[in-house]
Amino acid sequence: MKAKIHPQYYDDAQVVCSCGNTFTTGSTKKVLKVELCHKCHPFFTGEQRIVDTAGRVERFKRRYKIKE
Repeated sequence: MKAKIHPQYYDDAQVVCSCGNTFTTGSTKKVLKVELCHKCHPFFTGEQRIVDTAGRVERFKRRYKIKE
């Protein structure tokens, strides 16, 4: 392998989730900011959550008159 072409690898990189959970992992960045982690992701928590962007879900429900 060529020398001095690879990024620096951090064994103690800090991952910060938007839910407040933090943990360490290995990465080429010192701090990673993520939106979903294993503590808040709907697949792992078992809850159904829709990530709504700009009211698209409500507009769809109004258009097709879907009741919850």
